[in-house]
Amino acid sequence: MSLMMIFVSAILVNNIVLSQFLGICPFLGVSKKISTAVGMGFAVMFVMTLSSIATWLVYYKLLLPHHLEFMITVVFILVIASLVQMVEIIIKKTAPALYQALGIFLPLITTNCAVLGIAILAIQKNFTLLNAVCFGLANAIGFTVAIILFAGLRERINTANHSIPPALRGTPIVLITAALLSLAFMGFSGIGH
Repeated sequence: MSLMMIFVSAILVNNIVLSQFLGICPFLGVSKKISTAVGMGFAVMFVMTLSSIATWLVYYKLLLPHHLEFMITVVFILVIASLVQMVEIIIKKTAPALYQALGIFLPLITTNCAVLGIAILAIQKNFTLLNAVCFGLANAIGFTVAIILFAGLRERINTANHSIPPALRGTPIVLITAALLSLAFMGFSGIGH
């Protein structure tokens, strides 16, 4: 599979949030403002890309040679948790306002099934290191695009809250909007043709 195919597929066709429905918790929780969504997107991008490198190396240089493949989930979570701790420390020192805005969702990147899922999928697809890194980065970009688009939609919805029927205000309209955005992205895969 070419790098361009991996990139386009991961960002648009098989978007990790909108087509595969992984990483929904931070997607819904941190998407109230575009600025917060951008910060979360870049944090996930950093963690997912680095974890793609680290988990690929750990799997092929440590687990596989020593026949410890059954430890993949535990080891990958430990690697991802370490990377998230590093990101959390960096953001806390360099951007305290963003750190406050992200709140509990920043440490939850550790248990974000999108990050772990991408690391495991890269191994299952027998990607080379370069392909795994491209796969991780592309999926992180897809996550970032999705969360920023959704945050923009939510900001617009909040300004038009008076025109939304009372029964649909709040969580219902957020979930309807997420579903419609998901359907729009599924159109890239050609569903219905």
